[in-house]
Amino acid sequence: MAQEAGIKEMAKILVVDDVDTNRFVLRDIIQEMGYQPVLTENGMQALKMVSRIHPRLIILDVAMPEMDGYEVCKLLKENPETRDIPIIFISAFDDPSDMVKGFDLGGEDYITKPFIPKVVMARLRLHLKLYDTNKELVEMNRRLQTSVSEQLHQLELEKKNVLYALTRVARENACYDENHMERLGHNCRILAEAMQLSADYSHLISDAYIDTIELAAPLCDLGNVAIPTELLQKKESLSQEEREVIRTHAAVGAKILQDIMDTGDYNDFLQMSLDIAHYHHENWDGSGYPCGKSGEEIPLSAQIVSVVSAYCAMTENRVYRDSYHIEETLTMMEADAGKKFNPNIFRILCKIYRQLH
Repeated sequence: MAQEAGIKEMAKILVVDDVDTNRFVLRDIIQEMGYQPVLTENGMQALKMVSRIHPRLIILDVAMPEMDGYEVCKLLKENPETRDIPIIFISAFDDPSDMVKGFDLGGEDYITKPFIPKVVMARLRLHLKLYDTNKELVEMNRRLQTSVSEQLHQLELEKKNVLYALTRVARENACYDENHMERLGHNCRILAEAMQLSADYSHLISDAYIDTIELAAPLCDLGNVAIPTELLQKKESLSQEEREVIRTHAAVGAKILQDIMDTGDYNDFLQMSLDIAHYHHENWDGSGYPCGKSGEEIPLSAQIVSVVSAYCAMTENRVYRDSYHIEETLTMMEADAGKKFNPNIFRILCKIYRQLH
């Protein structure tokens, strides 16, 4: 009970009426209920007072000079900071059209003069209770949303961890450098940031896109978990049949990611990861695999990873060769610009290669 009394003492009810008698009658009723009345004489005063005292409820006279109650209500309901404050209109008129107008503007109730104290008290208690209940529901909903968001975030994180774990297995099966995944993600981020500054790509690459491609790029070879280790580590030249087996890793990786998305877990990270896994071996001239896409048919994220993964692969040790020097790598890649790679993206990479790992 003491806590409820404390809440009532803190709660303010704003009375807006240009007639002294009405204000004083309402003041006495509000005080008898245990709330704190704040009295104002006109609409302009009321608007200034609302921002200062943050009332729990407003009792608003309709017929006032200069700015009537309807206009005050309209302004309060248009303001996001005050739109939820309950407004009870008071008027000597009981024309139904006046009442409807007040409700249309967002008013919660309408009391006619002369006041009957018990009726006023009952109306005030009702709307104060409704206001408090609504606040509680909003807070409960906020907490629920926060809880659900945290659980979804945790679930998404766990799925990412599983995907990265599978990709690390694929990397180890292929004997890639230990930091290959981190290097690939970092370099894709650096290249995407440079592309964002280019007139050709600034409208396509946002900050969120850059963050996502850094996370998604390392999943490009996820499908290698299904490829026999002896093929991935083979030092001799591969037969045509063996090459076809290795090429299936693009479709396998895409299938794993599509299965996750089919469960209803769609987000930008999964979609970009799928695009990259499926299409990062497509060539600019259409000679790649698995679908033979060409040019801008290839998702932009896959175009970026295609260039960066080639750069990373050539500057890393492989079971069948040592790494190439950076200058030698860029020279060999230049011969494939316009064939394997988007030439515009390759030119940007050449400008910023010193920033790459």
